[in-house]
Amino acid sequence: MVRLSVNINKVATLRNSRGGQVPDPACAVAACLRAGARGITVHPRADARHITSADVRAIAAALAAHRDRVEYNIEGDPRPDLMALVHEVRPDQLTLVPVLSGEITSQAGWPREAAGRALRSAIEQARAAGIRVSLFIEADPEAVAWAAGMGADRVELFTEPYARAFERGEAAARGPFELCVRAAERAHALGLGVNAGHDLDLRNLALFRTLPHLAEVSIGHALMSRALFVGLETVVREYLEVLVAAE
Repeated sequence: MVRLSVNINKVATLRNSRGGQVPDPACAVAACLRAGARGITVHPRADARHITSADVRAIAAALAAHRDRVEYNIEGDPRPDLMALVHEVRPDQLTLVPVLSGEITSQAGWPREAAGRALRSAIEQARAAGIRVSLFIEADPEAVAWAAGMGADRVELFTEPYARAFERGEAAARGPFELCVRAAERAHALGLGVNAGHDLDLRNLALFRTLPHLAEVSIGHALMSRALFVGLETVVREYLEVLVAAE
């Protein structure tokens, strides 16, 4: 089954808006695991506006007893403090994403012309430590080829264009979905695994789950938003049911 990696950043955002320890991201991790999630994603940003380095360590400790079945995915740009943290906690996967100053959330995949020695070095060092590396890219076969050339193990397809098109209906989403299909096929041909994420939700996931070679979806905002009304364990199970339907 396609792995669901639950991004719990928004739990930390809510906590930080008030201060203190409530809600505790580690408790959210426990709820996700009880519901059957097989992945947890965090994106510790330089300004620590949601997930903090202390959270990263606490979640690593909470997952230690489950690492045979639950993967820990840390997202972020290859800045020195994040890379030091990654090498300290040794997640299963490092997803390297470009970060723009002042952005609310990720805006696009890696621009090939902007990725230099720092990115390549981060990839090489993570892989040498036994950490799988995924690069966040546009759904473009040329971007896939670039990621392969950088030494990545996987790509994560940026799915916002697909999600925005799906708001107009499934027919409108077919074009962006086919771009993802071509990118996934190219990745598979080059020996790369395929992940995906950004604005996927219960509605648009029903089509996207059929993407060939899809290994993992990372979902946070839509999942946590619905959890406010139905509960975190309930909504994780809903997403897992959608993914099971693809089998």
